Amino acid sequence: MKLYYSPGACSLSPHIVLRELGLPFEPVLASTKTHKLVDGTDYYTINPKGYVPLLELDDGQRLSEGPAIVQYLADKEPAKGLVATAGTMARYRQIEWLNFISTELHKSFSPLFNPAMPEEGKAVYRKRLRVRYEYLDQQLEGKSFVMGDAFSVPDAYLFTVTNWAKPVGVDITDLQNVQAFMTRMAARPAVQAAMKAEGLLK
Repeated sequence: MKLYYSPGACSLSPHIVLRELGLPFEPVLASTKTHKLVDGTDYYTINPKGYVPLLELDDGQRLSEGPAIVQYLADKEPAKGLVATAGTMARYRQIEWLNFISTELHKSFSPLFNPAMPEEGKAVYRKRLRVRYEYLDQQLEGKSFVMGDAFSVPDAYLFTVTNWAKPVGVDITDLQNVQAFMTRMAARPAVQAAMKAEGLLK
């Protein structure tokens, strides 16, 4: 398999999951700024959406969108327990979390990276994110991970997007449960390996 990624982008989530599962894959750098691969290939010819992540399967099929990719990967190794069995309430809870992270967190961060967005607009999104993280902090009370005591696919996505808070000025440093979650995640060997491979850690 090939994972098309950009350092620190939302593609870090499936990158972490791949390493947690121990699946063989080839990471392929796809710049989100130039939309070109290292060899000069136009990334739009591989993924017409132009963004990462994209997973290319052994049979040549391509799967996009992080929440879909992480569930596909985890389903390949069910014994590892990174995703609940299809049809169970636990699975729907994981989908619920993936959707919350995707729509309420990830998409609210996007305008903060847009140089064309006026500062007044950015302030609105920072406030919105703060409210969402206060909710998240409550949900993490007494838990090691979003589903409880065990790491699962939403955690990789939550860690990835929450890493964006400090660079764009979203202050969540006082949210103790969120901070404890981030510390716990940062200590995982698969997380460290993925971040080192992307040049985010030395």
